[in-house]
Amino acid sequence: MEKTIGCLHAHHSNIGHIDRTLAGLGAELLHYVDPGLVRRDSRDPSFRREDVRRRVREQVEWIGHSGADAILITCTQYIAALQEDRPSTPVPVVGIDEPFFDSVCGFEGPQLLLFTNRATVEGTMARLQAYASATGRRPDVDARVLDGLFDLVMRGEQERHDRELFERIREQAASEPGKRLSVAQLSMTAAADRAGSELGAPIGHALESLAARMKETLRR
Repeated sequence: MEKTIGCLHAHHSNIGHIDRTLAGLGAELLHYVDPGLVRRDSRDPSFRREDVRRRVREQVEWIGHSGADAILITCTQYIAALQEDRPSTPVPVVGIDEPFFDSVCGFEGPQLLLFTNRATVEGTMARLQAYASATGRRPDVDARVLDGLFDLVMRGEQERHDRELFERIREQAASEPGKRLSVAQLSMTAAADRAGSELGAPIGHALESLAARMKETLRR
């Protein structure tokens, strides 16, 4: 019987990345998109942290009780919110950064983790440190925010975002030649792949080992 993965996104532009990455699993992918949460969280001072957690929990629980065999969350801001308020769902929930953390922790040497959404940095780095501690590793990782780009994604200007991010990644590679570069958000992967190909040095991102992790999850 065909398995179903419920995918929760903060923006529709992430759907294509996941469709391509998980195409070989033979699973049905159901996509749920809510761009309003990230937008409101960044613009409405009255929208509290607990409001974010409640909204994410409600969405995950809805997906979990709607026939999915597993849930994939592609927004790092959503993932961070769930760490503080775990949902009640009968199926496994996978954050897209979990297999990525294993890659980061397995690298020996200085690393630079790039973000475009400042709101995701604290939660992602806290999760990375917790993962590293749980696995007995101490990666040398610095975080850096490339401001002025994430709003382009939320406005639907993905091509412009990718062009400008590509140039910013090249600049980071030139200014930090001794560090391995990775990008923390799914929206950054296309530009990262292009930059890595041109530079001759792959830029790490969450899609690298995602298919293997989801295949393993569906077998449980």
